[in-house]
Amino acid sequence: MATSIAARISRKAAASAFSAHRHVISSRCFATELAKTISPSSDRVKWDYRGQRKIIPLGQWVPKVAVDAYVAPNVVLAGQVTVYDGASVWNGCVLRGDLNKITVGFCSNVQERCVIHAAWSSPTGLPAETSIERFVTIGAYSLLRSCTIEPECIIGQHSILMEGSLVETHSILEAGSVVPPGRRIPTGELWAGNPARFVRALTHEETLEIPKLAVAINDLSKEHFSEFLPYSTVYLEVEKLKKSLGINI
Repeated sequence: MATSIAARISRKAAASAFSAHRHVISSRCFATELAKTISPSSDRVKWDYRGQRKIIPLGQWVPKVAVDAYVAPNVVLAGQVTVYDGASVWNGCVLRGDLNKITVGFCSNVQERCVIHAAWSSPTGLPAETSIERFVTIGAYSLLRSCTIEPECIIGQHSILMEGSLVETHSILEAGSVVPPGRRIPTGELWAGNPARFVRALTHEETLEIPKLAVAINDLSKEHFSEFLPYSTVYLEVEKLKKSLGINI
């Protein structure tokens, strides 16, 4: 009796082991046939998805960056974005020109974690593009949407500028200010608050310091610019060398 039970158990174990082995073999054969039937197209565009893409073309629009402009490695420029000579866009910024144009003027700087966007049209009838002219400093964590900032201005950290707002030349916006749609900040004035209100007129000495700040940040960006290769990185070159030598990566 015990012998027949043991024989029966051994037969069941052998049958289950054979079934599992057959399943593994059939799976391998199916994977091999699938690899043969699915092959990448020869005309398919090969993108490198291993890192964040800095430049994102949208249709016919390709972001333009001047040769001596500094754009940090983890910045996103999409669509109709132009960064002019001497300008700098710092770490974590997103400039999304999918609906309208965005320009960063000569020797201007957009500091960390800023978001700049542009709407299709402005409810005020003013241009809907976002224009940052020369010698402008945009503080970190600011949000700009379809606004115009004239030359030699300072926008404080965590500020918000809504559609159609205008900051005239030689003006300063304090940190944390919110400029409502269509609001105009006159030249030579200091504004602050939510919503932004007039505080006082700037002195002549204060207006002279505005472009100096932009130049100082431009000098600092040159030190960062020298640390990065503009179109490649060392690890990509090493991988190409390994492939050419037939070394498995």
